[in-house]
Amino acid sequence: MPVVNVAQVTRRSSLCVPAGDDRKILKALESGVDEVVVDLEDAVAYDDKASARAQLAAFAWPEQHPRVVVRVNAVGTRWCHRDLEVAAGLAAVSGVVVPKVESRADVGFAERLLEGLEAEVGRAVPLAVQALVETATGVLALGDIVSEVRRLEAVIVGYADLAASIGRERGVDPATWRGVQDAIVLNARRAGISAIDGPFLGVGDGEDFVASVDAAAAMGFDAKWVIHPRQVAGVNDRFTPSADRVDHARRVLATLEEAASASRGAAVVDGALVDEAMARDARRILAKVVDR
Repeated sequence: MPVVNVAQVTRRSSLCVPAGDDRKILKALESGVDEVVVDLEDAVAYDDKASARAQLAAFAWPEQHPRVVVRVNAVGTRWCHRDLEVAAGLAAVSGVVVPKVESRADVGFAERLLEGLEAEVGRAVPLAVQALVETATGVLALGDIVSEVRRLEAVIVGYADLAASIGRERGVDPATWRGVQDAIVLNARRAGISAIDGPFLGVGDGEDFVASVDAAAAMGFDAKWVIHPRQVAGVNDRFTPSADRVDHARRVLATLEEAASASRGAAVVDGALVDEAMARDARRILAKVVDR
């Protein structure tokens, strides 16, 4: 089974837009976002699933556009396999978001089906898989979900459905989600994949939105979902490393390389002993540097 090279993905922001609305998709592609999530699940009514899928299959993609992934319907629904079939046939699409993931088996189902679909259409580059965790069962099964990476490149928090799953009010203090956020980040780091924070549940970009973005970045998330184009710039700005952090990261890796070439056992940058943990952090910082 194909293995996706997660290190090649540079992502700070992901904008979710409904399939079946070409105008909104085009607006999202021009928003400056790093990744557009075209949604065939929650944003499309049951009776409109087939038409939205057909419209996505016929969409005229501009020659230049950001990374695109498709949120398919959940494993076990009557739409999931058809959604994956469409995604596999679209050269502009780089991956799929599988919602309501509750086990490694859910991810495995998508991976196995994609393998056959890609072989059928002759797809050269395999689609990546992102796991959207939005139930209590999914949170408690994170260790199992990330136990095999293969195509899995990211884990995402799904706040709205998760709130319903555990009986928590959506408008509570964001700090009440700290346990879930820590679980997502820790399991993503364990697996060497991206941790993506879910969207601020509103279309504004005011103080509450900024606070949620700042908190996600400070907690170690690699990126954040947004649900309106006006939110993209704020997320990109906060998740872009400062010039000082980029400079420090480059010096860390250069010093380590120099030490290895000289067969020195220790390396020091700015008075601190450089170890592998610092090197991993440096690589993560440099992976967020986007040349725009």
